[in-house]
Amino acid sequence: MADATVIPFHRYTEFDRRWPVPGQGEVLVVPLGGLGRIGMNWTLYGHDGAWLLVDAGIAFPDQGVVGVDCIIPDPAFLAPIRDRLLGLVVTHGHEDHIGAIDRLWPQGIDCPIWATPFALGLITRRLDEAGVLEKVALHAYPVGGAFDVGPFHIRSIRMTHSIPEPVALAIDTGAGTVLHTGDWKFDTDPRIGQPTDLDALRRLGDDGVLAMLCDSTNAHKDLPATSEAQVRRAFDRLFASRKGQVAICCFATNVARVSSAVEAAVAAGRHVALAGRSMRNCDETARALGMLDHVPVPLAEPAHLKGLDRTQVALVCTGGQGEEKAALAKLARGERRFPPFGAGDTVVLSARIIPGNEEAVEKVVSKLRARGVEVLMGTDLLGGEPLHVSGHPGANELRALYELVRPRIALPVHGTDMHLAAHARLARAAGCEAAIVAEEAEVIRLSPQGSRVLGRVNAPLLALESSPDGDRVSYDPGRVLVAGQV
Repeated sequence: MADATVIPFHRYTEFDRRWPVPGQGEVLVVPLGGLGRIGMNWTLYGHDGAWLLVDAGIAFPDQGVVGVDCIIPDPAFLAPIRDRLLGLVVTHGHEDHIGAIDRLWPQGIDCPIWATPFALGLITRRLDEAGVLEKVALHAYPVGGAFDVGPFHIRSIRMTHSIPEPVALAIDTGAGTVLHTGDWKFDTDPRIGQPTDLDALRRLGDDGVLAMLCDSTNAHKDLPATSEAQVRRAFDRLFASRKGQVAICCFATNVARVSSAVEAAVAAGRHVALAGRSMRNCDETARALGMLDHVPVPLAEPAHLKGLDRTQVALVCTGGQGEEKAALAKLARGERRFPPFGAGDTVVLSARIIPGNEEAVEKVVSKLRARGVEVLMGTDLLGGEPLHVSGHPGANELRALYELVRPRIALPVHGTDMHLAAHARLARAAGCEAAIVAEEAEVIRLSPQGSRVLGRVNAPLLALESSPDGDRVSYDPGRVLVAGQV
């Protein structure tokens, strides 16, 4: 912990069957994930006797862990506050922010859900596939919209990130306003949607912000300002310079990246197919919302590319983290539903390799290179333009956000210990009176009088097993493989 009122050990409370009851003059913050790790973003806010959950994501197991699909907080620990948990509000639709919803609603947790249309579309599809859609109360809110959940007044603020409709949440309470940024960066040309609403952030700062919980992913380094528009220019150069087949691999939820690949390929006279179930799902969701009206409709199956001249073939697929069952690994193995790739063809991994996935990615890449395929990584440039840009802020963007928002108290989240410590130093240098580097499940009290750590709730983790066919499994205590800290 840093720059917080540190509770002496003998006063540090372990909350188990009893939870503190949040009062009118305070906001209690309980980060359940995203601290000391990348992933599993869950944050509880307590005020005036009620609780609110922001995001409910998963973390993936370490490389080499067999039979584990994902890691989540055990929802059983919420039993003492279940009647006072008024809702879940979602910042955006990435797995580490929504991935637990179709596994836990309504079996482990049963409260209403608020999300922007794109995130809600993804959640709705998952709940429908799980057969529980009619049992969950879902509410859409527009980007920039406001709504009330019990004593919490929520104002959403348009941000930019590597997914449509990311928002920050200004959570207004009788004790002050807390800004929960979600994942973000400043992108002046995000390709899908509008740039970050800087005016709204400035107005929020002018009105006064008690605390800010903010993304720390790249807090340890300054980064050049980057945009999805740069990746589109790199894709234009790619298709103009390659004579063989081209495959671009990226996250399915990066709709702007997928649309850039499709537009660049079609402009170069190619036919484009999407490969990967999640890729098709995200494309369908975005099209239903009118986000891709300007983008040609791709072929739904890679098999439809067979028989075309190699100069006419383009594929956009999932699997940039080396997942064995994803489309890129199947392409590398030469599965029959894909056009065969070999000498003269190009594959682009337009994504950052998540730490821990390097070995899995290398296995896929080595198979492609053994066939003579040129493999370009996200760190490569074409004509000076990047083939991948981060969706998270560097230290320079963080400083700019602090200049706009000017919170009294900083709570760095979404990062490893190194990222959180770097963020805390930056926040103190930006003028924050306190920067709390908390641990998961700690209870942090915020009030006009300041901040302090009250104790810790007992929040064990669950490792959910993979089913034999690779489908995800819902919460079932009988199928828990690991209980406790993973």
